[in-house]
Parts: sequence; C-alpha cells; structure tokens
Amino acid sequence: MATTLIKDTVRTYFRGIGQVMFQQSAWTGLLFLAGIFWGAYEADMPQVAWGAVVGAFLGVVGGYILDEDPSDGAAGLWGFNGVLVGCALPTFLGNTWLMWVCLIFGSLLSTWFRQAFNNLIAPAKVSSFTFPFVFTTWVFLLCAGILHGLDGSGLSKPEMAETFTYTLDTDFGHLVVYWLKGIAQVFLIDSWITGIFFIAALAVCSRWAAFWAMAASAISLALAILFKADPADIASGLFGFSPVLTGIALGCTFYKPNWKSALWTVAGVAATFFIQAAMDVLMKNWGVPTLTAPFCIATWLFLWPQYKLGNSKVTEKTAWTEFTASVGDDPKK
Repeated sequence: MATTLIKDTVRTYFRGIGQVMFQQSAWTGLLFLAGIFWGAYEADMPQVAWGAVVGAFLGVVGGYILDEDPSDGAAGLWGFNGVLVGCALPTFLGNTWLMWVCLIFGSLLSTWFRQAFNNLIAPAKVSSFTFPFVFTTWVFLLCAGILHGLDGSGLSKPEMAETFTYTLDTDFGHLVVYWLKGIAQVFLIDSWITGIFFIAALAVCSRWAAFWAMAASAISLALAILFKADPADIASGLFGFSPVLTGIALGCTFYKPNWKSALWTVAGVAATFFIQAAMDVLMKNWGVPTLTAPFCIATWLFLWPQYKLGNSKVTEKTAWTEFTASVGDDPKK
C-alpha cells in the first residue's frame, strides 16, 4: 500500500511538470526538470531549479490538502502552476528566506486558484490554463513594490516602452539559438541547450507537440525580426514561450492535427505574438512581466468560437487525459 502510494505520488509529481506543455507523461516531466536544472545552473541561478522542485511538490500537496479530484492529480493537473511559480519567483525576486516563504505559499495557492478559476469559467468550456500561475506571480511581484522585505531587483522599473538601437545578429547559428531559447523560456530558462531538452521531452510523449513547439517558436521569431522587436528580447527568446504554448494547445491538444486546425493554429500563434507585444507595453507601466498571460488570452479567444475543425476536443478532461493517451502516452509511465 505504502509503495503504491509513493509510486503514484512520484508519477503525479512529474506529470505535473509535464502538464505545463499539456503532456501527461512522467518521463516528459523528468526531462523538463533536467532541462530546468541545466539552464538554471548554467546561469548561476540554482535557486530557480530548486524553486521548480519545491513548487511542483507543493502544487501536489495543495491538491491533497483540499482533497481535490484524484483524477486531476493522477493526470498531473495539480502541479503545473506550482512549478511555474517556483521558477518565476526566484527569477524576479532576490534569493531571500522571505521569497521562499512566498514561493511556498504561492505554489499552494496556485493549485487552489486553479480550481477557483476553472469553476468560474466552466460555462465557457475552457480551462484556466496557466492563468493561476500568472495571477499568483503577479500578486507577489507587485507586492515587492511596497513590501521591502522582498527584493525586487530582478524586476524592471515601471516605465513606458523606450526606443532602442536595432542591432541583431541574424546568421543561421544565432537564429537557431534564439529559436531554441523561445522554447526554453516556457519555464523562464534562458538556455538554448534547455530548449533541446524540452523538444526531446515533448517528443517522448507526442511528436505533434514537439513539432508545434518548434513551429510556434520559429513563427514568433520570424515575426519578432520582421516587426523589429527589441533585439535583447529576441535574443533571449522572450517572444517565443507564449506562442509555443498556444501552438501546442491549438495544434494538437484541443484539436486533432489536420490542415484546418493547422491554419487555425498558425493564426493563433501569430495572434499570441501581437497580444504579447501589446501586453509588454502595458505591463511595463507596472514593472512586471507578462508571463504566460498572452498564451492564456489568445488560446481562450481561439477556443471560445468552438469551430469544428475536424474532430475537435474542447473540454479540459478530454484535452488533458484522453488526447495524450491517444498519441501514445502510457498511463503507467
């Protein structure tokens, strides 16, 4: 009995990390975590890696505490917001004990807020996606502006968008690096090697998910260069992570892959890019990042019409459980 409980909890834990990109696979979650550790230690920010470990764990604990739907836990739906909170707070706030207190509390809250937001938008037949992470993280980052026990040195200063000198290396090698970083930044990691980890992790569970992650990052990179976005943001992959999530969501999670859904997905990825650019300007006034809010907004807007693009699947349960099983995920992984 105890052994079974431990195995189930471990599987739930790693699936929670995998579900950040809609993958119900413990192996995918393990590879995601490996990529996070690589990038965090490469950047000399180990607190981000350990924050991910703690955040994912407390997301699961939060589900157990409130006795939420066990099938959600088994599918990994308790932990994915928590792991993102665990990555974000150490990225933007100083590595102090008070930050860790906020990380622990915020990771628990993200699981509970997920249930609250899901109940709120249930009539719309969509999930809250990563918005509980966004909302929770925004709260703590904004608090740093007035609660001086939190070191907000990692945040930008509130200001309007500035002009910049446009210089960007666009040789093939640099473009590949920017492209891979766009995928890695889903977990706030600025490392092209982490991007390779994430592609491999997605391919373990779904080759379509890996394809759309790569395609979405490429589309957003092309748009960022075409419209001359901030070169520093392009080089860090900061225009890629929300489009990557939108690409996976529309391209192969909530709609089965076909030519109609492919066109719809490309449109959704492009919309996400422009929504992010607009939100970057808006949020600069508050000195906080947009996080994955552009992905949430764009994906909601592209799911709410409920167009029939072949065999569409637009319910949370179907998208997060039945679909991943249909593309080869072994429930025993």
